[in-house]
Amino acid sequence: MERIKPDSSSGRVYLIGAGPGDPGLLTVRGKELLAEAEVVVYDRLASPRLLPFASPGAERIYVGKRMGSHTVTQEDINRIIVEKAREGKCVARLKGGDPFMFGRGGEEAQILAKAGIYFEVVPGVTSAIAVPAYAGIPLTHRAHTASVAFITGHRKLDSNEADIDWEGLAKGVGTLVFLMGMKNLQNIAERLMKYGRSPDTPVAVTRWGTTPLQTSVTGNLKNIAEKIREARLGPPSIIVVGEVVALRDKANWFENLPLLGKRILVTRTREQASDLVRLLERRGAYCLECPTIEVHWPKDLRPLDQAINSLASFDWVIFSSTNAVRFFFERLFGLGFDLRALGNIRIAAVGAGTGKAISDLHLTSDVMPDDFRAEGLMQAFSEIGVSGKRILIPRAEKAREILPSRLSELGAEVSLVTTYVTLAPKIKPEILAILEQEIIDVLTFTSSSTVKNFFYLLSDDLRNKIIGQAKVACIGPVTAGTAEAFGLEVTVQPDTFTIPSMVSAIEDLFK
Repeated sequence: MERIKPDSSSGRVYLIGAGPGDPGLLTVRGKELLAEAEVVVYDRLASPRLLPFASPGAERIYVGKRMGSHTVTQEDINRIIVEKAREGKCVARLKGGDPFMFGRGGEEAQILAKAGIYFEVVPGVTSAIAVPAYAGIPLTHRAHTASVAFITGHRKLDSNEADIDWEGLAKGVGTLVFLMGMKNLQNIAERLMKYGRSPDTPVAVTRWGTTPLQTSVTGNLKNIAEKIREARLGPPSIIVVGEVVALRDKANWFENLPLLGKRILVTRTREQASDLVRLLERRGAYCLECPTIEVHWPKDLRPLDQAINSLASFDWVIFSSTNAVRFFFERLFGLGFDLRALGNIRIAAVGAGTGKAISDLHLTSDVMPDDFRAEGLMQAFSEIGVSGKRILIPRAEKAREILPSRLSELGAEVSLVTTYVTLAPKIKPEILAILEQEIIDVLTFTSSSTVKNFFYLLSDDLRNKIIGQAKVACIGPVTAGTAEAFGLEVTVQPDTFTIPSMVSAIEDLFK
């Protein structure tokens, strides 16, 4: 096929391999280009966790296909990426696995070349390699085999299919990896045995590999089809045939993660959820994000601006949350000040997370009590002495009054300034649909606001369904007290009120 010289006035298309499912396996180049794209065209096997890497203003087009029901035909996909590029846009075609490994990326590249559109191929981590690795199966091993073959398993296995050399595969290749072969598993096993492979050859089938839903079934060529029927395992799955499958008994690391497959509902703000989700997923959890709070600027910024402009008059600034740190300094910098504006002001922080947010700004907290609550800070101030001192507390519009009240009792002059407000967001219909379908193992709360809005935002039926299934985990006693006031039984509460400690406590729950 003759390639037309790319038209410099048209856009460009990046055929990006999204990897096998674990969002951490996206390449650095793929992430960079995804952030640049004006249009993201993605399929079913591209992890939805990758979409936040795209620009918030990017157009998102789903072209996913399910077995037996093609939402969008390949011809339509080709037309979409060509049309969007001809509009002068940067298009990211996000494809599960690797674009050129049974992914029809080659066909899309040919179409783009024929249309004279600039394109680039960004290789991805193919499931053919990644899924066996996550199942503890090395595809090659010095003591077992030095050869491996990747085969598409969805072809009709009749006499007209002459492009698969079954005898060569059965006798000449050590490890065989079949993609898209679940419907033909019985026939694949029979063909291999017919052409000389031992019926006792180990076989492993792994579904939803590299994701928290990963499940594996092992057997041999003569019984694997029956085992799969009994386990009711379906696509998307990878089939591995060969002696290396026997190594899985010792090398199976991913499926031994302590929270593998546990469904955990995260109610933090979307911006703050990443740390909690990342730590849970490292332990194998399947996280469902349903933010029950949003954080915004207050409608009137004048009190905050006045406090910032008069910083030199204060002796202390107390931050009780990471949001207070974020919004306060964002406004300070926005008004043209830098860190020198704090001068000789001393800083106090409530909680390790708040302390880290301060240290990330290259500042040091003068006081950060071991008890990550206002009560702990009051103990510290009672020992230091703050009588006659002017103290600024940037905080949420609605907050506990214990800290300013006790400081006033100690003789301090306290100024409160609303730095941010928390609101109850509208939960997206697709999230509600998932919550209706899924069984939740753990319900997490990281603030009293997340608890209150959980009861406010969800219908009685859905809320009661979740509460009836899930254990409740709260980050600390204040949040736990709010949960109990709403009638919840708190099962998990870490000794140290931090996200890492909360995750460790959830892990201990399932040991």
